[in-house]
Amino acid sequence: MKRQLRVGLFGIGLDAYWPQFKGLKARLEGYVKVVQQKLERPGVEVVNLGLIDNPRSALEAGHRFREADVDLIFLHVTTYALSSTVLPVVQRAKVPVIILNLAPEPAIDYARFNARGDRTAMTGDWLAFCAACPVPEIANVFSRAGIAFQQVTGMLQADPVCWNEVNEWIEAARVAHTMFHNRLGLMGHYYGGMLDIYSDTTLQCATFGGHLEVVEVDELAALRREVSPAQIKARLTRFNQVFAVQADCSRAELERAARTSVALDRLVKEHDLGSLAYYYMGTGNAENEDAISSIILGNSLLTARGIPVAGEYEVKNAQAMKIMDTFGAGGSFTEYYAMDFTDDVVLMGHDGPGHIAIAEGKTKVRPLKVYHGKVGRGLSVEMSVKHGLVTLLSVVETKDGKLKLLVAEGESVPGPILEIGNTNSRYRFSLGARKFVNDWNAHGPAHHCAVGVGHIATKIDKLGKLLKIEVVKIC
Repeated sequence: MKRQLRVGLFGIGLDAYWPQFKGLKARLEGYVKVVQQKLERPGVEVVNLGLIDNPRSALEAGHRFREADVDLIFLHVTTYALSSTVLPVVQRAKVPVIILNLAPEPAIDYARFNARGDRTAMTGDWLAFCAACPVPEIANVFSRAGIAFQQVTGMLQADPVCWNEVNEWIEAARVAHTMFHNRLGLMGHYYGGMLDIYSDTTLQCATFGGHLEVVEVDELAALRREVSPAQIKARLTRFNQVFAVQADCSRAELERAARTSVALDRLVKEHDLGSLAYYYMGTGNAENEDAISSIILGNSLLTARGIPVAGEYEVKNAQAMKIMDTFGAGGSFTEYYAMDFTDDVVLMGHDGPGHIAIAEGKTKVRPLKVYHGKVGRGLSVEMSVKHGLVTLLSVVETKDGKLKLLVAEGESVPGPILEIGNTNSRYRFSLGARKFVNDWNAHGPAHHCAVGVGHIATKIDKLGKLLKIEVVKIC
């Protein structure tokens, strides 16, 4: 079963206040309900435990969050509260916590406030604006308890900066949740000699969660035998709807690609795959070679519908592509092609599948007589990433046995590309092509990365904090 992201929410207060200040508790509970409404969205279940105001209810709240299996907790500071009403909740739940320091209004109406005359009522009003007061106390206790925490400071209403930040935390949690439940297929083997792409797959599971499912090329070849003429015909129709199939593509090659595409869909369904890394030669086995050399169109369709496929068995980049795609940015397989010092851009792309959902215009299908450096020949895709803002992401395996996320924001710009039947784009970066290349390479990434549309470095940074992974942004 596919599980929804579950977000925990609780507000904090002090039970000693309620008999002293009439209406204060109800007012603060109303604030918590406003936060709940802002957190709610499709695909997200909000577990709201209301106002926690003493250590006993705090301990019970921690148990309830743990029983509810929440992925993330938002701690809404509504007024002053004892840190002892906070620590047990987070200690027991054992999930990342975001402190919401939210003022109910932009400012206190000082003249109206001071004109009331009743100092007890005035104090009750002040306490309703007192969200910032206990945050240092909470931060101190979390720090001393070794609990990582994040903060969002702003206003309950009419504060788009604040709520955009909250939305990014939810998006990052959704990506972390997806990665933890993802099943990444591994089909074939590494491209021999590409030492940079060899990965510690256990480290991938330890860092992101998820499952690595080893699948056989032989199974794909066997599934191809079961594809019917009607299925091939339907897939050819789909090709013509999605791609700009060029006139020099032969019917035989299109049918070969269609057969493999149908078989791939079945393979993915039977193994419940959410992403795939592959490479194979199939030399000496005609059926396997036939399957692998006709795989590009099918893999492009899979990538476009949220099942990213990374070539050359680049496991780290399959993960990067899945992250980008789950953020809704795409995530196309790419690497350096060349540098254009005249226009100060870097040409990047790759052979094999592309993320056609983020293409500039319709992706072209072209025949190739050879797949450079690989076995076989057949159809390939030629596309550029949509012109506009882009983000590059690399999952980097470091020398000390950890993973880090390397990020760069830039722009996909129009201009001439290499019409060689591969993905091709021109990228411009704020620090210039020369410095971008030097700074990116300095962090030791593999030569592949994932590119997606939009600037989403702030979201990736939040994902890194949730997963306790270092994030480096070079531009």
